[in-house]
Amino acid sequence: MSDAPSFKPSIKLLDATMIVAGSMIGSGIFIVSADITRNTGSAGWLLLVWLITGFMTLTAALSYGELSAMFPRAGGQYIYLKEAYNPMTAFLYGWSFFTVIQTATIAAVGVAFAKFTAYLIPAFSEENILLHLGFIDISAAQLLSILVIVLLTYMNTRGIEGGKTIQTTFTLTKLISLAGLIIFGLIAIKPGVWHANWQNAWHLHPLTTDGSSPSYTTIAALGAIAAAMVGSVFSSDSWHNVAFVAGEIKNPKRNIGLSLFLGTAIVTIIYLLTNITYLAVLPLPDIAHAAKDRVAVSVAQAVMGNAGPIIIALLIMVSTFGCNNGIILAGARVYYTMANDGLFFKKAGQLNKASVPAIALWFQCIVACLWCLSGRYGDLLDMISFVVVAFYMLTIFGIFILRRKRPDAERPYKAFGYPVLPLLYILMGLAFCGLLFVYKPRFTWPGLFITLSGIPVYYLAGSHKKKKGGNMAAEDPASDHHRKTSPLSQPNS
Repeated sequence: MSDAPSFKPSIKLLDATMIVAGSMIGSGIFIVSADITRNTGSAGWLLLVWLITGFMTLTAALSYGELSAMFPRAGGQYIYLKEAYNPMTAFLYGWSFFTVIQTATIAAVGVAFAKFTAYLIPAFSEENILLHLGFIDISAAQLLSILVIVLLTYMNTRGIEGGKTIQTTFTLTKLISLAGLIIFGLIAIKPGVWHANWQNAWHLHPLTTDGSSPSYTTIAALGAIAAAMVGSVFSSDSWHNVAFVAGEIKNPKRNIGLSLFLGTAIVTIIYLLTNITYLAVLPLPDIAHAAKDRVAVSVAQAVMGNAGPIIIALLIMVSTFGCNNGIILAGARVYYTMANDGLFFKKAGQLNKASVPAIALWFQCIVACLWCLSGRYGDLLDMISFVVVAFYMLTIFGIFILRRKRPDAERPYKAFGYPVLPLLYILMGLAFCGLLFVYKPRFTWPGLFITLSGIPVYYLAGSHKKKKGGNMAAEDPASDHHRKTSPLSQPNS
């Protein structure tokens, strides 16, 4: 057993922070402000939507710090839900993570990479259909997104060092590049545009192509805010990926919580400043109706001339490539932990010679590639955002449960602002998910259905495990001590 591969703790605080920031910054910040502006119709509400999302993200990250310090093991949110609730709740998260949350996010970011590659190389356009299969058409953009996902998966099977290096390098590059866009944009501020954008800054209304400004009813206004937040929530998601690689982080009880705070704070500030730059350069109608929602490209064109769109397209390609690397790297650790609980394919619970869960990475790759073929960017956003926030709420409520169930447990870090901030997040999340149900049912209902479909799968996996006489794969040796002391980890829990 001593010769069996095991996770190697080689990720330092900077690397962990870059996993947080790099997994968050993908394509969204360059695109989704167009949809937010169409829904809200004003500069004040554009920034407020990003501010609300940033507040929710920071609150969630600070709350997760307590959980990550209590359970610094591979699996992250899956482990937290199992400890706070029960194995079935954790499995439903893991099932949703595999079928929707992580894999569809990988697909959405891959599609965005292809979309901006097509800006430079039109042959990769979504309009360039390569295969007509009757029930589905496969475009060059879809094929490119699949190839990128396969490439990054392969690179991450080679070991954590390569994935870590790619992540840190690409994240630092895009942070510096975004800072450059902000600086150049603010230097090139157009006072007339800025002043016009802040006229009636808090008039919440849809911004239509014909220039009309119909008013919302009160309920419809709340729905518009929720619809607008879909893009900002997606753009701010995946910050918790660092917790999935806890078994490979040096001093995880300190560095996971600290990297969560630093990464989310950096990205929140960058996002707000980027949107201020948009407002300083482009009139609101130009933001709302930018060609194919490429707001950043329009800003770069206005600031840097003809070279601007090329520069920004390259930046977004770097951004989405690095983002997908972080998401792919982290996600497979969840399936690894599930497999060791006997709730996923047995092979996914094994590490290769490079001490990474290679089989779990390839399972994730296959599903992500299928998502690339199934839906458009916006459709994937709607489905992901609802399911993600629902599980964030459950996990944060788990802090309240664990404070009661285990009052004497070691807590190297305690959730900032407890109980007010975690409770506020839950209330805001309930409002967001409820409004999406009403105003964007087309993909929120399927997201919920996919999640609940995991219930019969859980019982089938459980019955199979009983027939086998226990877990289908060996447990993670790193968590032996925890299993001896935690009643929730016993076989009958």
